[in-house]
Amino acid sequence: MKVGVVSDTHMTRMAKKLPKALVEGLKGVELILHLGDWVDMEIYNELSTLAPVDGIAGNNDGQDIVKRFGERKIVTVEGARIGMVHGHRPYTGRGTDFNALRAFEGEGLDCILFGHSHQPLLRRENGVLLFNPGSPTDKRREKLYSFGLLDIGEGKIEARHIFYESKG
Repeated sequence: MKVGVVSDTHMTRMAKKLPKALVEGLKGVELILHLGDWVDMEIYNELSTLAPVDGIAGNNDGQDIVKRFGERKIVTVEGARIGMVHGHRPYTGRGTDFNALRAFEGEGLDCILFGHSHQPLLRRENGVLLFNPGSPTDKRREKLYSFGLLDIGEGKIEARHIFYESKG
């Protein structure tokens, strides 16, 4: 199964619509997972035209988004257990990757997806894939905008980033 992974869209402050590179890159995915800081539910509506969408809320999301998605969840996709959290809590003082690890301590996951830092990350730690897709609309200190794609089958996950220069 091909899964799109998006975080930190910050709609509509950082972008008025989804970047063309994101829309094109998500064509053909069977599921989209959003890791928080949607800011506006309009992004859910736009992404839903491409594939079914699930996600969690981030620190910039209002109560409507928090109530709809929650702030932490575990989903099972094609036999793989995936934890989803924005990455700002629980605060460890060691970065969003360690915050995400702490949020799912002892859960027996195959993968932890998180955002918050807007910095793409792909790393395995103690057999767990840690993946931050970066941001498709607010690259901050990064050279390029980004999102992620997961290929999941038989409980195994392969992840990669898709980078692009323009959010237009």
